Amino acid sequence: MTTKTTFKKEQGFTLIELLVVIGIIGVLAAVVLTAINPLEQLARGRDAGEKTAISQLSRSVEAYQASQGTNAYPASSTTWMNPLKISGDLKALPNNTSVPCVKAGVAQNGYCYESNGTDAIIYARAESLNEFTKAGCTPNSTQVSWVVWSSADGKTGVLCTANATAYPPVGVTGLK
Repeated sequence: MTTKTTFKKEQGFTLIELLVVIGIIGVLAAVVLTAINPLEQLARGRDAGEKTAISQLSRSVEAYQASQGTNAYPASSTTWMNPLKISGDLKALPNNTSVPCVKAGVAQNGYCYESNGTDAIIYARAESLNEFTKAGCTPNSTQVSWVVWSSADGKTGVLCTANATAYPPVGVTGLK
């Protein structure tokens, strides 16, 4: 009597096949992450928050000016938000921690403010490439984009300056 041994082929994937699939998934994930650019998305979110905070601050400054009398903007100082809070025009002091404005003598909680008596300006540095481009800055340069509210322009927008120490001027118009 002879016994016949039959070998059954095991079903499944080989190690090589699994490694190839994992490699393809890795390449696709890298392509998707490059297209999405999560760091740029985070920067856009922070810039949107800055625009909102600056718009709220601008409404507080305008309310303060209206209640105090014509051209009675808060004085430019490192405590420029305090009169707004004391008068009730600003409920809570916002805090910009992403790229705070640090201009000496006019920065409070990461937002810069200046007034010349007839006009006022509030600004903070923008981070995203989207705002950099919208402001009209030149790629691969030392230029800096700013989120700005100007009483002379009457709106919040973006502005480009030559470098990080060239701050937006009081009375600026033509914000984008």
